[in-house]
Amino acid sequence: MKAFEQCFINGVSELCPALAGQHIAIDGKAVRGSRSATHPALHLVSAWCSDTGLSLGQVSTQVSTSEKSNEITAIPELLAALNLEGATVTIDAMGTQHTIAEAIVKAGASYVLALKDNQPGLAEGVRRWFAAAQDGGLESSYWEHVEHDKGHGRLETRVCRVTDDLAWAGRDRAALGRP
Repeated sequence: MKAFEQCFINGVSELCPALAGQHIAIDGKAVRGSRSATHPALHLVSAWCSDTGLSLGQVSTQVSTSEKSNEITAIPELLAALNLEGATVTIDAMGTQHTIAEAIVKAGASYVLALKDNQPGLAEGVRRWFAAAQDGGLESSYWEHVEHDKGHGRLETRVCRVTDDLAWAGRDRAALGRP
C-alpha cells in the first residue's frame, strides 16, 4: 500500500508541480464498505487541491483503537510528500496541532486551521480576543461571514470570524497551553 501511495503522489506531482497560490484541503475519512468481521475499516487522509479538482495524494492510517489519533500521525506524512511551497493548507479541528502547523510553515505554505475545544487554552484565548474586538476594546480588525441554513428539521447559523492579528498569542502564552 505504501509503495502505491508514493507512486500516486509522485505521479500527481509531475502533473501539478507547483501549488503556489493553490488551496489544499486535508481531511481523513473511513472508506465505507471496507470493514469486515476480521479487518477494521480502511481510513485514509487525503490532500485535495480545490482549485484544480485534483487529489494530490493520500495515506492510510494504521487503525487501532482511535482512528482520529492515527489521523494526527498520518497528516505530517502526507504533508511531507507534497511540494506545498506557496500553497494554503486547510485542516479540520483534529489537525490543529503544533507539530502540524510547524510542518506546514516549514514546507513554505500558509495554513487555516479550524479550532474547537480540542485545544481548550487556545480556544478560550480566541474567544476572549473576539469578545474584546466585538466590544470595541481592541484596535484590531476581523472579518465575519454568517450563513443561515435550514435542513434536517432545524435552522442553523454558521459564523466564521477571521483575523490575521496574532500578536495577542505571543503575549498570552497560557492561552496557547504553553509555559
